[in-house]
Amino acid sequence: MTTAPDVLMPAAPHLLSTILPSANTVVERTTIAMLRGLPVAPLFTRIAKRGATDPSPDRHDVPALLDAAELLADARPDVIVLSAGKGAVIGLDHDRALVAGITARTGIAADTPGLALLRALRLLGLTRIALIGPHGRDYNERAARGLAAEGIETVAQASLGIADNLGFAAVGDEAVVAMARQVARAAGVQAIIAWNTNCAAAPLAASLEAELGLPFLDATALGIWGGLGVAGIAARPGAAWGRLFTLENRG
Repeated sequence: MTTAPDVLMPAAPHLLSTILPSANTVVERTTIAMLRGLPVAPLFTRIAKRGATDPSPDRHDVPALLDAAELLADARPDVIVLSAGKGAVIGLDHDRALVAGITARTGIAADTPGLALLRALRLLGLTRIALIGPHGRDYNERAARGLAAEGIETVAQASLGIADNLGFAAVGDEAVVAMARQVARAAGVQAIIAWNTNCAAAPLAASLEAELGLPFLDATALGIWGGLGVAGIAARPGAAWGRLFTLENRG
């Protein structure tokens, strides 16, 4: 007995495309897992980001990102997402300018985890967060300053001091859970934000929310949620991936 072709490869009338840093090994796995069973196929392209050095630490490499967006646009996706948390670190006006530039260049809607985070927190009615991630404390502090400019107060943080991109991806569930539990004890925390798209925190969201009683928002998941929203795609991964995917998001 053979399996029907449409069972082996279901139709995917929607395309969610993503730009990610070249050393990132988490975004694709997370996106494929989240979109499994949905009428949405993922597309990916990369921009150079190697080791611990960012050649443009205070801005986006806009020419490279626009070139990457144009490559994705050849496939006519519904949306183009930059899956990186850098916007919060350098200021989310950089993300706003970037998504406007992508749409102006390609005619396709665009989004970032940082802009999606602002929308998610607004829907949740929350303004006080804790930041966690595998990077150094200075990264969290810069992200906290960027988010403060948007009216979001960071009241706690936890980090692992890792500097290398591949090192981020090697962080296991236990370390993420420990950081989440640590910041959940801080006074005033309303939500926990895992702010690194090369750290596989997304599958832990639902279990940590059940344990800690706080929304747990992962940067990679935010990019996917945001991209689906700005594209007007109704399909969602569902509550198994956390409270984020129960929120109505129209971009």
